[in-house]
Amino acid sequence: MAAVSSFHPLHGHRHCLLSSSSSSRFYLRLRAHRITSTRRSPPSTAVPIVASSSSSRPLRAAVIGGGPAGASASEALALGGVETFLIERSPSGSKPCGGAIPLCMLSEFDLPAHLVDRCVTRMRVLSPSNRIADFGRSLQPNEFIPMLRREVLDSFLRNRAVSAGAHLLPGLCTSLQLPASESDPYIVHYTASPPSPGSLAGIPSTLAVDVVVGADGANSRVARAVCAGGYATAIAFQERIRLPPAAMSHYADLAEMYVGTDVSPDFYAWVFPKCDHVAVGTGTSIAKHDIKRLQGGIRARAGPKIVGGEVIRVEAHPIPEHPRPRRVVGRVALVGDAAGYVTRCSGEGIYFAAKSGRMCGEAIVRSWKERGMVTETDLKNEYLGKWDDEYLGMFRFLDLLQRVFYGSNAGREALVELCADEYVQRMTFESYLHKRMATGDWWKNLGLAWRTVSSLMRASIVGWEIERLRMTAVDS
Repeated sequence: MAAVSSFHPLHGHRHCLLSSSSSSRFYLRLRAHRITSTRRSPPSTAVPIVASSSSSRPLRAAVIGGGPAGASASEALALGGVETFLIERSPSGSKPCGGAIPLCMLSEFDLPAHLVDRCVTRMRVLSPSNRIADFGRSLQPNEFIPMLRREVLDSFLRNRAVSAGAHLLPGLCTSLQLPASESDPYIVHYTASPPSPGSLAGIPSTLAVDVVVGADGANSRVARAVCAGGYATAIAFQERIRLPPAAMSHYADLAEMYVGTDVSPDFYAWVFPKCDHVAVGTGTSIAKHDIKRLQGGIRARAGPKIVGGEVIRVEAHPIPEHPRPRRVVGRVALVGDAAGYVTRCSGEGIYFAAKSGRMCGEAIVRSWKERGMVTETDLKNEYLGKWDDEYLGMFRFLDLLQRVFYGSNAGREALVELCADEYVQRMTFESYLHKRMATGDWWKNLGLAWRTVSSLMRASIVGWEIERLRMTAVDS
């Protein structure tokens, strides 16, 4: 889940932009759609649209949403010379997120060490019967799972985008007006944040742009505006709990994952360490109405390890279950959660959000500089096609694992049994930490397939026994 973003053990219209024959008409329309507001906007957020010739006027892009996807897209666009406007409704806010990222993200996105709260080198997976698999024995000395807080990461990435030249506009996107013709701009309607903390009402404003990047999450308004198609969503619920020093030391380099119908009927629950607290949460798509009961389940399972802790924040957020049917429509591209880039099995979303944002931004810059325009075909070929080539297979594989191992307690018991296998651990870390599908050794892979079948067969017996005991307890 992007909201969870964690490690997991098994890891139609064509619109032309600024063609030479239509550029003069476009600039006239662009002038008509100058940024406006019902009140005078603060100088820091008033960025007027100025008509100019095609040789001097840069491409204009609006990025809706300032999480890892939007911030990374904005940075790539700004570095490429695109006039970029990043609209973020809550720059100081956060969302429920386990906060685990793959090790490769630190170097790939040049993230400084001070963003990382914890370097996890121990990972425990607990089955419905509380069988424990220590998932970390195969980590190399220089390998670990970085844990961070989303509010810290998001703020850093947004500030870096601004340093690259992007304009940060604090506010809420309310609607997107589609162009009437190929030469018309998109009009973004948004409510700018109040100019002072004591103000109650925001400032209705508009922004005319050539291309739009929707990075506004699972409930994306941009996606609805372009009829990108619906998709199923799950919910992530998380409590941040500040523990006493002795209890916090237990989680200094340890993360825990719990599976079982008591914590989630289709996902897992987690206890992940942060700087001075732990994140305790769960997620589900088929039992959203029971989310508080499931949260009680993980608190009960973690038990004495979190006793005496103080809840300092409660968070909940929708997360996508699969990619949207349409992720590029006209000159609008969706990235991150808005596109549905969250793996079902692991719930990982941070890396895929940032990666998709960067790939999309770079694709827009490349198309604009090579052809002087950006079209739907450009976005599909340069962004969407390359994304699917690199990651679609991984998403499908993890979706299959979710179906096999999360459908019953028997499957969950088999999952934990396999997690104790060192070859499984090594292949998982190769795939997760470095974001590449590990091929491994064919003979060992054959043995793993046999052990998987055997584990599922044995776990079915264990699962039936757990269910029998549960029903006995209910009857008594």
